Amino acid sequence: MYYGYGYGMGYHFDWTIILVLIGAVISGLASINVNRTYSKYNRVHNYRGLTSNQVAEHILHAAGIYDVRIERIRGNLTDHYSPKEKVLRLSDSVYGRTSVAAIGVAAHECGHAIQHQEDYAPLRMRSASVPLANIGSWVSWPVILIGLLIGSTPLAQLGIFLFTFVVLFQLITLPVEFDASARALRILEQDRILEGEEHRGATRVLKAAAMTYVAALFTTIMQLLRLVLIVNGRSRDD
Repeated sequence: MYYGYGYGMGYHFDWTIILVLIGAVISGLASINVNRTYSKYNRVHNYRGLTSNQVAEHILHAAGIYDVRIERIRGNLTDHYSPKEKVLRLSDSVYGRTSVAAIGVAAHECGHAIQHQEDYAPLRMRSASVPLANIGSWVSWPVILIGLLIGSTPLAQLGIFLFTFVVLFQLITLPVEFDASARALRILEQDRILEGEEHRGATRVLKAAAMTYVAALFTTIMQLLRLVLIVNGRSRDD
């Protein structure tokens, strides 16, 4: 995310920075919540003593998936599934752990692998939109800044258009993430891997994680709104 870009509004206070600050606060609160929730249920271990990678292997095999490797990756909550490589990577804080939180995260990533196997449409759309999102993320800001500096409203508007690719990508991401969590929780319950309070703990962890995506989308929309207001304000002043 990009924060604190001062585009300048003459000698007037740029009140639109408030939009960015609101987004930053909401994003920060979501991050604090997911870390706190994960930390809490990372201390709760499943009664069967299953490790996260054992659970991941069980879920994959139960779904008829045998060509996805499970690997360990450095970091904290850097877990992800790579469709191109067919690799499910679990972070140091998740791999080999027996906590309810770790199992929930591992199951969530398995949800993405199952989506890939079933050719889940939103996942396919998200993968296809990655190049556009990258262009929007890296190119939009320089284009907007140059447009504002040289007083070219059309150029600045082009940059805003490019930035909408980032918003669309994050919007498409929401159903993908929510569906992966729903699949994970359903399997954990159906196969009786987690029951009772354990399952409720995993649910809270995944819901907290999902809210970070919602917060990220909200923050990006606030940034987009700020850019539109700034460029339109400059256009009226010209």
